Amino acid sequence: MMKSVKLYLLFFFLICFIRPVSAQDAVIIEDGNFVRGTIQGTDFSTVQIRLDDQSVAAYKAKDIKEFLWNGNTYVSKPVVIKKRMEIRFFKAEELGTVNLYSMGEDASAEATEPTRSRVRPAVGLGLGTGGYGSGVGVGGGLSFDLGRRQGNSSRKGSGKAIYYIERPGAGPIQALPLDGGSDAKTSQIKAILLQKLSNDEDLAERINATESFDAKSIKAYVNAYNAMHK
Repeated sequence: MMKSVKLYLLFFFLICFIRPVSAQDAVIIEDGNFVRGTIQGTDFSTVQIRLDDQSVAAYKAKDIKEFLWNGNTYVSKPVVIKKRMEIRFFKAEELGTVNLYSMGEDASAEATEPTRSRVRPAVGLGLGTGGYGSGVGVGGGLSFDLGRRQGNSSRKGSGKAIYYIERPGAGPIQALPLDGGSDAKTSQIKAILLQKLSNDEDLAERINATESFDAKSIKAYVNAYNAMHK
């Protein structure tokens, strides 16, 4: 009898508590104001999310703070595109004293045509977002073309990710030229890393001794620096 009661209580718990939180994706409009659902895709300018009523809502990067997708955080930040300041989504790779972001790769997953829907932001589950801000300016040296996508047809990632590094309060985000292995680009990456990951002689020695950089090594350096400079 007691065994049957325990099984019933377990079944009741699974129904009442696990099912309501099955959707892990979320769009954070601002702290404490968000909507949950299933992210359908992003082109780094707009994100689409399927809501519980199966309608699809679209949010522009300039209108929200960030979104959570498959356990990853994408933050809205300003960037110069064709000499114009615009807001785009950047995937957070490493966060701390120094932040590392990426844009590109396979994040532009298939996206469906959004239907008109009335979105009712939910308030309060206390999603901790780390206090990102979109007011960090980007200097005139950073400029690239993301390309134009027409309509809302299905789309996929467009190749390798572009990586950016930022030390909040110490200048704008900077692109890391990881798309080639030339000596000039390697020297440029070293200069950027030594500037952002400052006041660490041991790490500086390892950076200077590195002959080439890739995404994995960049993440390792930023992660090690953040672990030592909290």
